[in-house]
Amino acid sequence: MTISLRLSDEDTKLIKDYAKINNMSVSDLIRKAVIEKIEDEIDLDAYNKAIKEFKKNSKTYTLDEIEKELGL
Repeated sequence: MTISLRLSDEDTKLIKDYAKINNMSVSDLIRKAVIEKIEDEIDLDAYNKAIKEFKKNSKTYTLDEIEKELGL
């Protein structure tokens, strides 16, 4: 798939220079940046849901308790 976007000359230069310094193509740089952004947002959403659940039931267990419960 091809995606195009409009950038200012300044942004274009910044992106090209950054990609060159890091020995990657502009396509690889943009792909990597977008994927990392999406993954970060997914991780943050999972964290927020986990914190919300933890606040509902904040009981914690020690490693020894978990091992005993699981018969390890």
